Amino acid sequence: MRYASAAVSTHRLQLEPDFTLDDAVAQVKHLATLGITHVYLSPILQATVGSKHGYDVTDHTSVAAGLGGGAGFARLVEAAHEAGLGVVVDVVPNHMTVPTPLSLNRPLWSVLREGRQSAYATWFDVDWDAQDGRILMPVLGAPLDEVLASGEISVGEHEGEPVVQYYDHVFPLAPGSDVAAPLGDVLAAQHYRLASWTVGDSELNYRRFFDVTSLIAVRVEEPEVFDATHALLVDGIRSGAIDGLRIDHPDGLADPEGYLERLGDATRDVWVVVEKILEGDEQLPHTWRTAGTTGYDALLRIGGLFVDPAGAEPLDDLSTELLGERQDLEAIVTESKRWVVQVMLATEVSRLMRLVARARPDLDEAAAREVLEAMLVGMDRYRVYVRPGQPRQGLQAEPLELAVVEGAGARYDSLDRACVEGLVDLALGEGDVRDESARDEFVVRFQQTCGPAMAKAIEDTAYYRYVRLVGLNEVGGDPTRVGLPTADFHRFAQNLLGEWPQSMTTLSTHDTKRAEDVRARLYVLAERPDAWAAWVRTARELATPVRADGLDALTEYFLWQTLVGAWPISEERLQAYALKAIRESKLFTRWTDPDEAYESAVERFVSGVVTTPGIVAHVETWVDATGRETRANVLGQKLVQLTMPGVPDVYQGTDLVDLSLVDPDNRRLVDYEERRDRLARLDGGAAPADLDDEKLLVTTAALRTRREWPECFTGEDATYVPVATTSGHAVAFGRGTGDGLEVVTVVTRLAGRLADAGGFGDATLDLPAGRWSDVVSARTFDGGSTRLGDLVGDEGLPVALLVRVGDES
Repeated sequence: MRYASAAVSTHRLQLEPDFTLDDAVAQVKHLATLGITHVYLSPILQATVGSKHGYDVTDHTSVAAGLGGGAGFARLVEAAHEAGLGVVVDVVPNHMTVPTPLSLNRPLWSVLREGRQSAYATWFDVDWDAQDGRILMPVLGAPLDEVLASGEISVGEHEGEPVVQYYDHVFPLAPGSDVAAPLGDVLAAQHYRLASWTVGDSELNYRRFFDVTSLIAVRVEEPEVFDATHALLVDGIRSGAIDGLRIDHPDGLADPEGYLERLGDATRDVWVVVEKILEGDEQLPHTWRTAGTTGYDALLRIGGLFVDPAGAEPLDDLSTELLGERQDLEAIVTESKRWVVQVMLATEVSRLMRLVARARPDLDEAAAREVLEAMLVGMDRYRVYVRPGQPRQGLQAEPLELAVVEGAGARYDSLDRACVEGLVDLALGEGDVRDESARDEFVVRFQQTCGPAMAKAIEDTAYYRYVRLVGLNEVGGDPTRVGLPTADFHRFAQNLLGEWPQSMTTLSTHDTKRAEDVRARLYVLAERPDAWAAWVRTARELATPVRADGLDALTEYFLWQTLVGAWPISEERLQAYALKAIRESKLFTRWTDPDEAYESAVERFVSGVVTTPGIVAHVETWVDATGRETRANVLGQKLVQLTMPGVPDVYQGTDLVDLSLVDPDNRRLVDYEERRDRLARLDGGAAPADLDDEKLLVTTAALRTRREWPECFTGEDATYVPVATTSGHAVAFGRGTGDGLEVVTVVTRLAGRLADAGGFGDATLDLPAGRWSDVVSARTFDGGSTRLGDLVGDEGLPVALLVRVGDES
């Protein structure tokens, strides 16, 4: 279905204490001038005081006071509407944060105080039987008896109520507690159990967000919980203050389809997109009441246009030379998933096994656990969408059956056949069982566990280990696919227009591992693999004095790619990123078990490479030498994203060149004053002074064109037509309506190889009949066979956005 409230384009703003709703108000006029149609906000509900992201919600009934509260939001809505803009809001339906003195989660507070008797007992996803009717709170730095002996826990008062406090954690006392009694006795009478943080992965009995124990899952599948947690947002939609929603991590919900049905009913089908990662050729379920995804599927295909497939083998050879072994991504993923399932998600697996024991007590426990772990390891997607009590749809069984085969590997033939069949049936909600409620719960919880297994093992582990071309190691990415044929991109775009015309597209988000322009630089490595290999060998020689004992070749090569992708970068930023990268890879150090000696070796290397003049000069030499290729990639992927089917989002700051790395680096404050000044200068007729200006010029030209011609991009009759060229170094497509094309996009790809061949030469583009104006360069062209060198040659920009302005002259 099409959504009347759908945006034509959005601009994501990351709200936080240093960039509030009133700061957003100050940018509204600039954003309108830029050409967007909707301001897209990070979560606005009350979160932990000082939160930099807003995903740690504490109160669904109010707009965050630190962002400006309800009054601040009202001022932003008023300013946006005055400027002709709509408002889209990010929604966190999955979880809330655990209590601290600064951020009381009052529904959870009630449950911790009163247990199952609390009016909010149905709000949270707790396995009460696993801890004898109590909720495990793994927040202590040591076992409880040691902490009690140290005196680090105390009884105090918060807002007139007696509490126990441990540093920045605070918990209520049960009604009638004797505060004069020994603290151990007081805690023993509670509805929660304080424990060391180290037991969280093995004993936790509430569902969490991935492996984050400070975020407790909310059961929005319960109607009363949905109503209470969504009332403010629904009221905002019905009043016209909110025009659309972005739903965070729908795969974490018990029933994504049911949630979207309830949301659609409550909001009268407002425009909604979901943060869904589609693996390979996986399709979004067409039964979902949503306009589409947040755009990782588009990001994968857009980027692929600018990666040279011929670089795959030489880059493989280079990483093999440096590492001493040829990396196998599939093996790395399997190893990573096995560790995540057996260690990080041990508590989730144990909860599933308790359900297996209830539903199928005839199955051998050890054999069933082996099959269950194999299923989780071998799953090739975030989940299959089986709904308990409803007939299975399509090919839902196939991924589950293949998962056992892939996850078990060579051990498959030795698996207990009854367990294999029994576990697959359970996951599908089928077969004879002792306890149907346990089977139905297993269906849901198995799917909710698949997502964390995928994300933590692939994005947050394997992608920090696989180093052939790290620019491909992206959320929703496929590093095994080096490059994408133009024809494949056109098929994807045509399918998007036909199936999900109002889906969001993106190049950067607050979750991407690297900003779009870091990836644009790294794509060049596939175009220049020989030059890159020579550069790396020299870099390693130059770095000999700063390479400490213990630094491994994999991390070093990972950091060399990071350095050229993000240069110039401060030592502070690169040190923070390097520490996160090595802990996420889990090869030599981990967040939960840091190796100080290894981390010191990495720290010394990072400090050396960013402060040694010879190394700095070497890095700058590479960046300068590949400027042509980088420029074409930066501008080309931006223009493709902004004009292809879907609703494009411009992540904050990416209208200029953005060389940010993974969060929190990509959530840094943006210099909007610089952007206003640059845009005013360009609108005044000044020529672009640098690549920042050129990217801003391309961005605003495309956004304004979309806004002027919405029927060509998101209208009922919008079309997408590949435009023929005689060169593989150009991608061109037209947008229009059923009556014909009105806009044509032309971009250059693989610009380095094109230059090696002497440029476009006599290559042409078959421009539709009419008179066309390039809104980026202000040049005009007649339709027909048009030389690509005239459109996007060396003398101008490597991209063009042509708008029909009349008949041929």
